[in-house]
Amino acid sequence: MKLLVINPNISDDVTALIEAEALRSAAPGTELVVRTAGYGVEYIETRFESLIAAGAVAEIIAQYTCDGASVDGVVVAAFGDPGMPALKELADIPVIGITEAALCAAALQGHRFSIIAISDRIRPWYQDCVERFGLGGRLASIRSINESLHGIASVQQDFKATLLALSHQAVSEDGADVVILAGAPLAGLARELRGQIGVPVVDGISAGIRMAEAVIGLDSGPHRAGAFAAPPAKARRGLSGNLDAALTTAQNAAAGATQPASPAPAN
Repeated sequence: MKLLVINPNISDDVTALIEAEALRSAAPGTELVVRTAGYGVEYIETRFESLIAAGAVAEIIAQYTCDGASVDGVVVAAFGDPGMPALKELADIPVIGITEAALCAAALQGHRFSIIAISDRIRPWYQDCVERFGLGGRLASIRSINESLHGIASVQQDFKATLLALSHQAVSEDGADVVILAGAPLAGLARELRGQIGVPVVDGISAGIRMAEAVIGLDSGPHRAGAFAAPPAKARRGLSGNLDAALTTAQNAAAGATQPASPAPAN
């Protein structure tokens, strides 16, 4: 199995954190191809920054799928899942966001969950994400660091005590049965805090890798119809060669799958 793991922000240091946790989480035999967005921002906090990141992620997916899938699945490795669920329309392979993976993992382990985030500014976007997945009623709280970050790659080291305190508050004050440590900059921290909070702790990167492996293993088939079918063919311009080719491939596959079957010849 080969997974394409995409960091939607431009921080190579965060990509290194993602790759390290992905390697620890992947099953034996799973190969990882880890890539960083070609353009965008250092880290994503807002809906608009997510919009920019979505285009960068789409370009990387297109690069690997326009000539036929050379990977078995994609993990979009930023909490908030930039471009999701629209990216599911682009490829015939599973495209899994770490938010949807973490929420599913949390929902399997407890009734109510809390999200621990790296900034106050990010909270409205995360709230939108939870609502979009239909889990707003199970969200106990979103708690966040309210101090300026010294550097995106050093958040764990700089604020470990704060993140642990926020997690304890989510359990004792908000009633969380599960805590999600949100965002690629926190990749791997759940391993350190496991057992110190009193409830299961979910890491988005590890959840994304394991959920992608599981969905690929189900072999349920691609979207050829319905809400996640490829966008319909129409005039377009200004797209990169890879993105244009990936769209054409997806549209042709969908068109072929929806052609009515030829009637059986009469005897």
